[in-house]
Amino acid sequence: MSGADPRVRAILKLAPVIPVFTPNDIDDAVQVANALFRGGLPVIEVTLRTPRAMDAIKAMVEAVPEAVIGAGTVLEGRQLEQLKAVGGRFAVSPGATDRLYAAARDVDLPFLPGVATSSELMRGLEHGLDTFKFFPAMQAGGAAMLSAWNGPFGDVRFCPTGGISAQTAPQFLHLPNVLCVGGSWLTTGELLQSRDWARIEQLAREAAVLAG
Repeated sequence: MSGADPRVRAILKLAPVIPVFTPNDIDDAVQVANALFRGGLPVIEVTLRTPRAMDAIKAMVEAVPEAVIGAGTVLEGRQLEQLKAVGGRFAVSPGATDRLYAAARDVDLPFLPGVATSSELMRGLEHGLDTFKFFPAMQAGGAAMLSAWNGPFGDVRFCPTGGISAQTAPQFLHLPNVLCVGGSWLTTGELLQSRDWARIEQLAREAAVLAG
């Protein structure tokens, strides 16, 4: 992979919301993937914050092959290699280092690095990328920050994530430089604990039309 990877924007354009899901149980993860996909959200970010996350990704990929399953909270190159091996389709990081940028090129996996400042964004541009995760979105300046960035960085596109809800998502989705948002409100701990797959599917249906 060299320069901007067109696969990244193609993935982010599939739906207005990418659910951010932290798995604790593999069988439940499959249920979540099915519910989100049925609800109209084909792209799912599975955070690598639990010991069984990679196993959950593998199970989700096998159970719902039509979905685009990727990993979030990627912090090192080894995780990129593991992700590709289990069938993950993209990687998301909360930030990025030169080493991680290089690893993403070597593994040849669509990579969405996180940025929160103009300097971090400019470093990503130096590495040839043109699409980024804005994180943590609400804490780092919200929609006002992305609107301001559209001036000096007019060709850059974003997926803001972090603190966004169904109520605040539209203020981001209406910006010209936002392709989609990431959100954890579809798979809260309460919903997962109660195994309310029907409610998760309903939330996905509502999220799938947020762009209006």
